Amino acid sequence: MDARNPKTRDNGARNDPAGAARDTDVLVVGAGPTGLLLAGDLAEAGLGVTLLERRPGKISNLTRALAVHARTLEQLDARGLADELVAGGHPLGSLRLFGGAYLDASRLRSRFPFVLITPQFEVERLLERRARRAGVTFRYESEVLGLDQDAEGVTVRFRTPEGLGSLRAAYAVGTDGVRSAVREAIGLPFPGKSVIRSLVLADVRLAQEPDSPFTVNATGEAFALIGSFGDGWYRVIGWNRRHQAGDDAPVDLDEVREITRLALGSDYGMHDARWISRFHSDERQVPEYRVGRVFLAGDAAHVHSPAGGQGMNTGLQDAANLSWKLAAVLRGHVPGSLLDSYQTERHPVGRAVLRSSGALVRIALLHSAPGRLARILAARLLERLRPVSGRAIRTVSGIGIAYPAGPRAHRLAGHRAPDVRLADGSRLYEVLRQGRFVLITPSDEPGDIRPADDRTVTVHWHSSRRTAVLVRPDGYVAWATDATTPAERARALRTALVH
Repeated sequence: MDARNPKTRDNGARNDPAGAARDTDVLVVGAGPTGLLLAGDLAEAGLGVTLLERRPGKISNLTRALAVHARTLEQLDARGLADELVAGGHPLGSLRLFGGAYLDASRLRSRFPFVLITPQFEVERLLERRARRAGVTFRYESEVLGLDQDAEGVTVRFRTPEGLGSLRAAYAVGTDGVRSAVREAIGLPFPGKSVIRSLVLADVRLAQEPDSPFTVNATGEAFALIGSFGDGWYRVIGWNRRHQAGDDAPVDLDEVREITRLALGSDYGMHDARWISRFHSDERQVPEYRVGRVFLAGDAAHVHSPAGGQGMNTGLQDAANLSWKLAAVLRGHVPGSLLDSYQTERHPVGRAVLRSSGALVRIALLHSAPGRLARILAARLLERLRPVSGRAIRTVSGIGIAYPAGPRAHRLAGHRAPDVRLADGSRLYEVLRQGRFVLITPSDEPGDIRPADDRTVTVHWHSSRRTAVLVRPDGYVAWATDATTPAERARALRTALVH
């Protein structure tokens, strides 16, 4: 079967025909944050997971992401990782964008009403530790060469320093970045364009500490961002309209200093650069996140401008959406058609991130007199109109993301479940650490309406609320009902878990 043939849609975990035994349940390609979270989730669900990574087996600190948003922190909280990450980072109550515009994260109704400034490698460190403890098999220095899929599974071919190899699994997921070998192997296009060229990036030390661990400004002629790693090193990203060069053009610290002075008014005495590079930023998205038994997530599926710091966050939320669905199908709880909802739910989110981040960077780089005036007016609009600014921060933070629900669905269905307090004193996201559905029922009812299997944990509202709500393992409402009797709720719940 050709790699792009999406023939199989309904297979759970079972052995392949003779001669095609599976080596693992799921192959994940790419050990960045997206792949690590996905692999850890699947392994904690009791599945066999092998993670292939092209680079050597160490976490690089030469990464671009610095911001972790509130919804991502909630997902990490549901895995018991958020508090440790927050303790080592810099929480910011607001995110500066352009022309004096700020997004006020302190208004978010979340346990994490801030933007956490912390380097990507800290996120990777926690996720890798969790994945190893859960039993994920890591295979570094493994370069994917291609794959084949048929009605029963996927075979991935790769090269290591020792030679060629292959592994077979029920499903494969490409989380291997912008230059995804998995995306190429399944023949998916990556349409889009470059939104900004000749960005420079450097890790430096500073003689003068900025006022904030995350400092950014744009003048129309130049743009610069300085973010703290928390250990004396700073990440600098900048752009100069009057100096555009290709990615392979040389770049030195003097150029980085000049851009920073143009945009921020100071270079803060930067020195001792340990890494300098030049790159460009694209806006691209694949048309399909699933081809048969192969899925794409993170930068392999979508890439956009760094404005708003949404890249790593969007990929982690892709993984959280896909992992519980793969686990449910492979354990035989639901039909394979559930996996189609990954495309339905996450592709529109990726498209929305492309639009919002693209709008931010275009506004920031306006340089004509009318453009500068538009940037000032947009900043004042965000500052003065609370509904507009509230919607903007909910969008950028991920808190406002909701998934499609049927026309007759309850008003809560598809929406993020807030971290409510429960009758026993625990929080919802503490209970979600079990990796199961959570059914929240009125406090005066016995916990006897759960299904016969162990897919659901039943808890009670701390309040006098009468609604029953079923929360998915990724923290979104699967089903809710205002039915007044336990028997009615039980019938509705059984229907919801099957579909």
